[in-house]
Formats: sequence, structure tokens, C-alpha cells
Amino acid sequence: MPQGLNDDFSERAVMNTAEMDWTESPAKGVWRKRLELSGPAEAGRVTSLVRYEPGSHFPPHEHPDGEEVLVLDGTFSDDTGDYSVGSYFLNPDGFRHAPGSEDGCLLFVKLRQYPGKRRKHVALRTDEMDWEDGSMEGMRIKTLYAEEGHPERVLLIEAKAGTDFPEHTHDGGEEIFLIRGRLADQFGELTAGSWARYPAGSKHAPRVLEDSLAYVKAGHLPG
Repeated sequence: MPQGLNDDFSERAVMNTAEMDWTESPAKGVWRKRLELSGPAEAGRVTSLVRYEPGSHFPPHEHPDGEEVLVLDGTFSDDTGDYSVGSYFLNPDGFRHAPGSEDGCLLFVKLRQYPGKRRKHVALRTDEMDWEDGSMEGMRIKTLYAEEGHPERVLLIEAKAGTDFPEHTHDGGEEIFLIRGRLADQFGELTAGSWARYPAGSKHAPRVLEDSLAYVKAGHLPG
């Protein structure tokens, strides 16, 4: 039966993963903290933190509507190789693999959010990418995903403490997962490990309270 967690995309949602307990996944030794879920518990659209214990793995499987992965800690492995901290993937609709980790790892994962088999497969080692200047002083970016014909844009954003972003509107919404640091806006404060989703048409003016690194996805939420 359908289950819901932060599944009203017209509302702002915030989850602090540091305050959440790990729950079991269908694979032994793989744990998760779910941040949003729309649809069936094991076959819906979901955003999660996922932790693999050493030696744990999933059997081979496909990904209907695609999968997105950012490696936060440890080494993640699948049929295509071994990937360390900072590695990023967008596996398109129907991509098949058998993921696991020999030494253990921590991942940020989004499932069933990239429909369409015409999307390109993305595999990046972000530690080998150069930073680009952002739109203002104190900000740098690495572009993880931006493809013509698809609405979302995914970035890593690094910002120095004291950086003030002017108030701006997200026509297609925005999601933030704060990898390190501390941010605040008119709605409250985000600390490392926090996830926030801002609906389409929302406005905010973030201030960077500590040097920060964030995963940011924008342009993908319905208006």
C-alpha cells in the first residue's frame, strides 16, 4: 500500500539525519534513513541516506525511472568499478548493476526521479574536478548534472562563512543536502546532515554561518 513521507511537494520539508535512527533495507547489512517517500514502500520515489556495512551488497537489479548516488564516505562498488568519497552517479532508467561495498560506505541516494531512457549516464569523480566560480564572492560550484531537455540541475556548492545569498525565487523548487557546515535562512537553521526541500515558487535568503559544502538540486519540482 502507498506510504507517504514528505510527499506533498507543495510544502517545505526538513529532515535532520543526525537525529534519525537507521532502519533495515531488504538487503542484509544495508541500512537507510528515508527523507522522502512517495508511493509503495519498496517501489516508490524516495530520497535516503544509505549505509552499507563492510561486505554487504544488493543482488543485480534494474532501476526503473533512474537512480542518483553521491558517495559521502567509504568506497562504493558495482559492476563498473570502485568509487571513493565524492563520486557521483546518475544511472538512467533501466540501468542494471549489483551494488555493494567491501569496506563499508555512506551514500546519498535518490530513486525513481529520472524517467526516460534517453537520459545520459553520468559517472563523476568530483575530487578530480576543478571548482568553478559561483554567482557571487565566497561561492564555488561543481556541476554534477545538467542536460538539455530535462529540467533539473544538480550542483555541489562550496561557500565561505559569512556569505549572504540575496533573496531569490526557485521557480522549479530546490533541494539541499548539507554535507558539512551550517546555514540559516528565514525559515531556520540547517546543520551538517540536514536535508531541506523548498517548493516551486518559494523564496529564501540563505546565510552561511560556517564554511559549508552542499549538494543542491533545483528546477525539478512541480509548480
